[in-house]
Amino acid sequence: MVKPLNTLSPLVSVIITCYNHGKYLPKAIESVHSQSYQYFELLVVDDGSVDNTKTVCLNYPKVKYIYQENAGLSAARNMGIKHANGDYVVFLDADDWLLDKALEINLNYLESDVNAAFASGGHTLYSELEDKSWNIQQEVTENHYCKMLEGNFIGMHATVMYRSWVFEKFAYNTSLRYCEDYDLYLQITRSYPIVHHTQLIAVYRQHSHNMSLNYTEMLRYALLVLEAQGKKIKTSKEKKSLITGVESWIAYYSEKLFEQVLKPLNIKNSDYSLKETNTMANGGPLRYKRLKTGKMKYLKEAINPKIKNTIKKLIPSSVLNSFKKKYKTTGTKTLTGKVNLGSLNRTTPLSTEFGYDRGGPVDRYYIEKFLKESAPFIKDRVLEIGDNAYTLKYGGSKVTKSDILHIDDSNEQATFVGDLSNAPHIPSNTFDCIVLTQTLHLIYDYKAAIETCYRILKPGGTLLLTVPGISHIAQDGWGKYWLWSFTDASMQKIMGEYFEENKVSINTYGNVLVASAFLYGLGLPEIPKEKLDHHDPHYQVIITVGAVK
Repeated sequence: MVKPLNTLSPLVSVIITCYNHGKYLPKAIESVHSQSYQYFELLVVDDGSVDNTKTVCLNYPKVKYIYQENAGLSAARNMGIKHANGDYVVFLDADDWLLDKALEINLNYLESDVNAAFASGGHTLYSELEDKSWNIQQEVTENHYCKMLEGNFIGMHATVMYRSWVFEKFAYNTSLRYCEDYDLYLQITRSYPIVHHTQLIAVYRQHSHNMSLNYTEMLRYALLVLEAQGKKIKTSKEKKSLITGVESWIAYYSEKLFEQVLKPLNIKNSDYSLKETNTMANGGPLRYKRLKTGKMKYLKEAINPKIKNTIKKLIPSSVLNSFKKKYKTTGTKTLTGKVNLGSLNRTTPLSTEFGYDRGGPVDRYYIEKFLKESAPFIKDRVLEIGDNAYTLKYGGSKVTKSDILHIDDSNEQATFVGDLSNAPHIPSNTFDCIVLTQTLHLIYDYKAAIETCYRILKPGGTLLLTVPGISHIAQDGWGKYWLWSFTDASMQKIMGEYFEENKVSINTYGNVLVASAFLYGLGLPEIPKEKLDHHDPHYQVIITVGAVK
């Protein structure tokens, strides 16, 4: 029953995002105008289109037109949220459309369950090429987070009606070019109950320009989304669902990629049979064409190597490695005696120079990442130990005076000479920032060095400090001064003796692969970025400290 339109009727904000889909836009707009529930506002976010999108919108006086420079689907939806005034929010792509009772149905579900963050339903898949339709209806009544880990049972975001408060807590991740809706569903269902039903809400138009047809990117981003959730897994049930999800996405898109490879081979239509899948990865059940068994077996033997190589390239190795090593409970343990050490099967390192001769040290990636993030604090009068390279690189024009402390007078640019642990000649309350990288382990009385830093900092000044954790000892002249290695726990205690606890920030960087590579002397270019960025606090290659006086 349609809710009467009065001042108590909740307002629904329908946000249509459009990028060069002006030819489809009228149907999307008219599907909103034809709703049985009429208390809505309609916003169209034009994501930098160069077609007739704006002209189409101007033909509909009730449409609130919003333009932004092209920034992607997530940014467009976030822009729509900023301008929305409704109690509820629905997103619709310009090339899809809502069924007549879409708003009414989901609104009734949400008003019946006041705790649900959103309501979602089934949808119709319309193939523009074949001019055929299939209904996608997946019944999921409980354990929504675990089921979402196993696959996107919603399948089409236009079937979802959100309560507006959801977007006070969550937003679309603009770093995700694909699967941003899947990421949002997982975030919400992990924390809040939802309602999912099988009533048809919207129509998904399948045409040659759908983003979802880019199977390699869809798979890669689906697994990246799951990798992010993997860090939040709490129960064995969630872990099992996560593994199922990874396997489901890989199986589904591997099949799709295989069919994509077959296209140029001119396989006849008679070689296909109609199949149906219930895989959670695409919201099943879904009917699709598949090669008959005999043809499939023959061609897979010939083409599978291509598919395997494609899969291997498109999936971030960090994703598969993290799932296999961290979350799989059975079947992933390498048998004793079967480990292939390869180039690392040696008792001497590949480099004794920390990788300087192989493209640069691995640990510098973390040190410079820390300093780049801390650049706003490198300003005014800055003291750096040894030289001022980092001061100039990350402080730039913000630095009014750059000082250098060197252990002896061999550095002509040094403005102070001496040992940081015994430096009464350096005036107190002088520096706005101290850059102290990879030095503390060379100082016997490291506590006195920290005490000096605290003394010579101005009130409000910042100490930016890095120390080694897992490391080999230098084999050059510095080796005889190499006295200590640290952990985040030891740095917490050391810093706590001089700085207030709430003004100290400590982070660690590294994992078992990076630690091993660093010990072997591999160079920075030899370690993929995604492996460098994987964090395991049990393998601390570098510890960073930011402390404010």
